Amino acid sequence: MALPRTLHLAACLALAFLPGVIGSQFPPDAWYGGLVKPALTPPGWVFPVAWTILYATIGVALHVFLVQTPPSARRGPLVAFGVQLVGNALWSWLFFGLHAPGAALVEIGLLWAAILATILAFSRTSPTAALLLVPYLAWVSFATYLNAAIWYGNV
Repeated sequence: MALPRTLHLAACLALAFLPGVIGSQFPPDAWYGGLVKPALTPPGWVFPVAWTILYATIGVALHVFLVQTPPSARRGPLVAFGVQLVGNALWSWLFFGLHAPGAALVEIGLLWAAILATILAFSRTSPTAALLLVPYLAWVSFATYLNAAIWYGNV
């Protein structure tokens, strides 16, 4: 039996926000405050606002994908989606938890690739879902620049 659409959407949103919940366990601390940061680093309040919007669009994208895609065509795209979710949560632990911007830079490159793979996989059956993930890819591209600049400026 299929879930009612609103419950299905809520479940997709909850899943999409899970990396944010995990990442919030590793907030910026004194170590981060002491780092040399690039000139384009946004003020701190921008990050939770941006991520809230992005996690919401990621959840909506998953919902739209599942509604528009027959079950037989979901497996590969959902694997890609799951990989990018895990990568999203892992970055916060590496960067803020372990204070390892070099490892986080490698990981964010893999995250970027996983997001792109998800977009391409979703686009085969749900172009709308794929388009909903483009701002996420753009933000992670910007975050990659920030991560690289922080790593380079603090080695």
